[in-house]
Amino acid sequence: MGLSEFLSPDAVLFNASASCKREALALLAEKAAKLTGLPAPAIRQALMEREQLGSTGVGRGVAIPHGKIDGLGEIVGVLAKLAEPIDFEAVDDQPVDLVFVLLAPIEATAAHLKALAKVSRLLRDERIREALRGAETQEALFAIAADTAQSNAAA
Repeated sequence: MGLSEFLSPDAVLFNASASCKREALALLAEKAAKLTGLPAPAIRQALMEREQLGSTGVGRGVAIPHGKIDGLGEIVGVLAKLAEPIDFEAVDDQPVDLVFVLLAPIEATAAHLKALAKVSRLLRDERIREALRGAETQEALFAIAADTAQSNAAA
């Protein structure tokens, strides 16, 4: 499963502005709502409920908020490069500037875990993180995420 299976060019936010985790999740929920046709408050609530279990700030400036959404037909990703890093209560206490939201249908347990593992592997790679941080347009941000995922899948 390549990242492009659940990340589209219009699911990328470039230099998004958020002052805190709650604001970032609301912004990403709005974007996901536009992509899925589902209500932003329901998406935001699912993401916040997951955050209450423990921060999805995985370290090295990366967060991977995720949740299962009733009524969602397929796995959907939203990638954001924040204009300024924010506190995300990450495991390494470092601020976050790369956020990848992953939403899955309620029944998609195995597929959700596979997609989450793929995103996690991708964003663990320092070269990829630096390339994403160096992207200067929304299109470049998407291309790096999609192309890198495809290259890693072929390897």
